[in-house]
Amino acid sequence: MRRAFVISVWILFPYFVFARSEMDSLLHVLDKTIENYQLYSNLKEQKLNQLKELLKITTAEEQRYTICGKLYDEYKSYTSDSALTYARKKLVIAEKLNDIRKLNDARLNLASIMGTLGMYKEAMDILGDVDIKKSPDLKAYYFHIYRTMYGSMSDYAVSSQEKARYDSRTAAFRDSLLLVNPQASSPHVMVRSDQLIVKRQYDEALKLLLPYFPTIKDNNHDRAIIAYSISEAYHGKHERNLEKRWLAISANYDIQSANKEYISLRSLAFILYQDGDIDRAYKYIRRSLDDALFCDARLRTIEISGMVPIIDKAYQLQTQARQHDLIISLVSISLLSLFLIVAIFFVYRQMKKLALTRKHLSLANDQLQVLNQELSDTNLQLKVTNDTLLEANLIKEEYIGRYMDQCSVYIDKLDEYRRLLNKTATAGKIDELLHAIKSKQFIEDELKEFYHNFDSTFLQLFPTFVEEFKELLSDHDDIMLKPGQLMNTELRIFALIRLGITDSVKISHFLRYSLSTIYNYRTKLRNKALGPREEFDISVMRIGTNTK
Repeated sequence: MRRAFVISVWILFPYFVFARSEMDSLLHVLDKTIENYQLYSNLKEQKLNQLKELLKITTAEEQRYTICGKLYDEYKSYTSDSALTYARKKLVIAEKLNDIRKLNDARLNLASIMGTLGMYKEAMDILGDVDIKKSPDLKAYYFHIYRTMYGSMSDYAVSSQEKARYDSRTAAFRDSLLLVNPQASSPHVMVRSDQLIVKRQYDEALKLLLPYFPTIKDNNHDRAIIAYSISEAYHGKHERNLEKRWLAISANYDIQSANKEYISLRSLAFILYQDGDIDRAYKYIRRSLDDALFCDARLRTIEISGMVPIIDKAYQLQTQARQHDLIISLVSISLLSLFLIVAIFFVYRQMKKLALTRKHLSLANDQLQVLNQELSDTNLQLKVTNDTLLEANLIKEEYIGRYMDQCSVYIDKLDEYRRLLNKTATAGKIDELLHAIKSKQFIEDELKEFYHNFDSTFLQLFPTFVEEFKELLSDHDDIMLKPGQLMNTELRIFALIRLGITDSVKISHFLRYSLSTIYNYRTKLRNKALGPREEFDISVMRIGTNTK
């Protein structure tokens, strides 16, 4: 059971959130509309002033009759006294024209506005003078006035017998209206929905009203009336949120059309009061009362006046509670401010001490950073030295081994060469002996093999020497090797420099070139260096290391 309840809450929660959000949006729009009510009133006044100016300059009675009718229509739900004035003017003109249809229409206007003002006897007297058979096209209007007046008289009846009688008359005229109004017309929908609501057939009323509402033009005041009828149906179904929604929609259209004689905003104010939204309820009921007084709708004023003291009292109590809370808040804030000042004083003292400590700590950190930097530099130098020593040891180890092997080979070769010379001398071949002694072939062959061994050993230690050396030059093609050749003379010069032999004299002895030749080679390649020529030898020394 509990699980089912939780699942139901999760399913319905988005609906409740959406509904609340939509209601808040509608009320926010209504708030803005009420704030701008004067703008809509100004537009209404402009329209009325244009009609009044037109009435002043019009002399033809037919046209004056039409203009007075328009002024009556505009004033009917805006200012009742003015509507009454133009209804009387319209009747006077109709009497001059002696047109029975115009006379009946003018009398119906006068009876309707008198009913609005609560002058039921006078309205009934005027309706008695209307011979509706002579104006059949006015039947709907005729029945509407009767239905409206009997409905109002029922609302204010002092006894149940009178109320029942007026309700019966209202229902009868409602039935008459349903017969004379076209079925698809707005008056028919209004009357039919009213009949269904009275009979408590709320779902049937909603089936009629909800699809019809979107078909009404946005600037048509019928939207406000239909929306209010929908709210009444939801009221009968006890669906409070939907009732509020449609009351807000109706009130919004009422105010935008500058209608001052309405019910929706007053009803919405009372619901909001019950819901605890006192601020809105007070604002809405005050707007309703001001509009009712402006319109001089006496019955609406009486209805609103009964609610104003209730909402006003709640508003005053809420205001007093807020003032009480404000006083408590001010006292609390004052005490907190005092404590805060004391706390700030102590914090300031601590901050001064902390600042002094931070200053000493900063100096110590600066000194420590200097020491760390010096230690880092020393470690770096030590690493470079260690790398250099490691490399030197590796070179010495490699070349000492090669040197000992080479010496052993040379001793064997010299012994073999001695035997060859001894054999030649013993055989008495003096010419061959002299030729062999004078020939440099043996020396050249040994030098060639010596340099090959040097190249091989060096490239074993520094396998990327040739490629890295070329990268130091502006033109890589300057270093060309013959097929099978490991290094040439230029590479051997700088290979010796890489091994730490930088003296040109020693290099010339090692390679058996003149000192000037060695110098020329070095100068030529320095001039082709990509970087500064004075740093070329240093760059060569970095080949094969991690420091470049």
